[in-house]
Amino acid sequence: MSYPLNTPVGRFGIRDVDQGPTTYSATLPVAAWRNPFTGAPSLAAVGVLVDHIAGYPNHARRPDGHWTVTSELAIEFCPDAQHTLTTDDAAPIMATSRTLGVPTGTSLSVCDLTHGGRPIGHATIRSFYIGAGSGNANPPGPEPESDSILPTDLSDLLAVEVAEPGGAAGGARVLRQHPHPAINNHLGAVHGGIVAAGLELVAAAALNTDPAQRPLHTASLRINYLRRLVGGGQAHYRGTALHAGRSSGVAEAQGIDADGRLALTARLTAYRD
Repeated sequence: MSYPLNTPVGRFGIRDVDQGPTTYSATLPVAAWRNPFTGAPSLAAVGVLVDHIAGYPNHARRPDGHWTVTSELAIEFCPDAQHTLTTDDAAPIMATSRTLGVPTGTSLSVCDLTHGGRPIGHATIRSFYIGAGSGNANPPGPEPESDSILPTDLSDLLAVEVAEPGGAAGGARVLRQHPHPAINNHLGAVHGGIVAAGLELVAAAALNTDPAQRPLHTASLRINYLRRLVGGGQAHYRGTALHAGRSSGVAEAQGIDADGRLALTARLTAYRD
C-alpha cells in the first residue's frame, strides 16, 4: 500500500507491506538525502518510517473511543548502518514492528530495521491512550492540496529552513519549521516522524562542526514528545553539542512550538568510524 504525495509518509515514498494483525511492515527507499548544515548523508528520514510503522501496533490495540498518542521514540543504529546505506541504494529499508508486553495506560512496540535482509537497527515507540468520546477515535482530517512534483531536497520535504548555522564549535544549530499541510498528521500538528527527523538533523549537525575531522555518525536517537508541535510562528528545532570527543559525541535537541513552548526533547549519541 502506498500513500498520497500530500501526506508525510507519501512524501518519503513509504509503502506498507504487512498491516497485521500481529506484525506490521513498511519500506522506505534509500535516497541521497543530506543534512542541510553539513552536506553529509543523513539517516533522519528513518525517523519518519519508524514513527509510521511502529505506531501501528499500539494504535491497533487501543481501547474503543480512545486516541493513540506517541510519548517516546527511540532508534538504535548498527555501527555499519551509515556505510551500508550510502554504498548500496538498490534495496529499500524495511521496518517490521510488533507489540511487546501487555498494554495498560500505555502500549509499547518494537521495530526491526533491515536493508537487503541485513540488520541496520532497532527501534521502539511507546504510546499512551486518552479518551476521545464516542465514535471513531482517529477521524481523518481535511485532505491537503496535493503536490504535483515533490522536492528532492530533505529540507524541502520536511518544510524546514536553516535559521542558525552555528558553524563554530559549541554553537547551536537551528532549523525553522515552516507550516505545510502535507507534513501534518490528522490533528493538524506536525507528524511525529517529521519532528524526529528535524531533531536528528540539528543534533547530528551540532556534533559535526569541523569538516576536517572524521564525521560522527548517529548511533542512537531518543525522543520524548511533551506536546504537539505546529509549524510556523516560533516553531523550530535547536541542537547543541554536549560532548564531541575523539571517538564519540553526545548532543541534545529541542523542538519548540509555534508559541515558543518546549514541545520535544531528544538526546543523540554518535561515533566515529
